[in-house]
Amino acid sequence: MINKVILVGNVGRDPEVRYLDSGVAVAKFPLATSETYTNKSGDRVTNTEWHNIVVWRKLAEVVEKYVKKGQQLYLEGKISNRSYEDKEGIKRYITEIVIDNLQMLGKKSDSERTQDTDSPHVENAPNSGDKGSTQGNTAETKDLSTSNDEDDLPF
Repeated sequence: MINKVILVGNVGRDPEVRYLDSGVAVAKFPLATSETYTNKSGDRVTNTEWHNIVVWRKLAEVVEKYVKKGQQLYLEGKISNRSYEDKEGIKRYITEIVIDNLQMLGKKSDSERTQDTDSPHVENAPNSGDKGSTQGNTAETKDLSTSNDEDDLPF
């Protein structure tokens, strides 16, 4: 059985980060992914999906420090469904993506370059079942669509 999600999207609002009594950090934020296509009548249609993102421990601390609204992220994690009771006692259901790896995409702005000369590294969450590994999270994305051979795939 595999429960694996890979998303590339834009952060919908600044992450909300809180610390449990045990000192464990948890960050939550929405992520938008969009798909654009042309319908039968020739109109371009864009569908946007919103995902509830949850990040734990050291990775949540990295999110708190570096992730902001509008930023493009590459995320890996798993789908998690849970239920809870709201303030009125009504049982609610929510689907979340629990992240164990993230990478910040795009170029740093000039203000970020002057504040942070070293790229932050992101470690996989300890609860992911994998050994911790480091991923640079400020890599610039490459435009893979400019290949000389039209038959080449970008991967």
